[in-house]
Amino acid sequence: MIDRAGLADFLRRRRELLRPADVGLPDGSRRRTPGLRREEVGQLAGMSADYYSRLEQRRGAHPSEPIVASLARALRLDLDERDHLYHLAGLTPPGRRAGRHISPALLALLDRLTDVPIVISTDLDEVLWQNSLADAVLGQRESGAGRPSNITWRWFTVPETRTIFPEEDWAGHGAAHVADLRATYSRRAGDVDVAELLRDLIAGSEEFRTLWARHEVAVRRFARKNVLHPEVGLLELTCEVLFTPEEDLRVRAFLPVEGTDAAEKLELVRVIGTQSFRGAEHA
Repeated sequence: MIDRAGLADFLRRRRELLRPADVGLPDGSRRRTPGLRREEVGQLAGMSADYYSRLEQRRGAHPSEPIVASLARALRLDLDERDHLYHLAGLTPPGRRAGRHISPALLALLDRLTDVPIVISTDLDEVLWQNSLADAVLGQRESGAGRPSNITWRWFTVPETRTIFPEEDWAGHGAAHVADLRATYSRRAGDVDVAELLRDLIAGSEEFRTLWARHEVAVRRFARKNVLHPEVGLLELTCEVLFTPEEDLRVRAFLPVEGTDAAEKLELVRVIGTQSFRGAEHA
């Protein structure tokens, strides 16, 4: 239910924290109170000053989701503040997305992990960043037109993508790709990037169409990965998947399986580097 008192107080406090220059407005005449005027917030949010004033006065109609979204933008709210505004208005906040942004703090942390392959991807399996050991073990990240850095797209449309894995593992990897994409589709099916990837995969791969029809859904959080490296042979790894708070960026860490020689082989690969290793995709 709407918290009219809390909503009114929050709106007023956020309005008073903003200066005209913060939102691209001229300072104008001398102001008797701090922050923006009510009519300025209404102007920025695309609503009448009277409607906005009633919200700050704990009266008026229940604000709709578009109204709350407009107020969040007008008041320059961050994601936490935006979600709080939605809750005060008695609404469910929209799903969070980090998009393609990787925070400097996350990169600084991962830069310290040099002894295991690390990959950051979106929830649609597009690789955004990976460390040098991931380059050497899994293949360097592809770039260019189309979807060269999308793991799922390459798995179903570029046959050589699979050659770094034993053939007996291919069916399991393919099914996992599709089940994970189904989970993303269930969470944000209305988004253009999801719809376009799904459309193109259905059109471009009979194998994908067959697997998609099964309606299997599962977010990948852990997986066993056997990787065939041209210099050191079989690497037995586990893939641990960590999620950002928005859950649309995934950090994949490929750890050596205990009781195997994978740790020693990873160290050798780290010394060898990427020389002579062909590009491939992974996960």
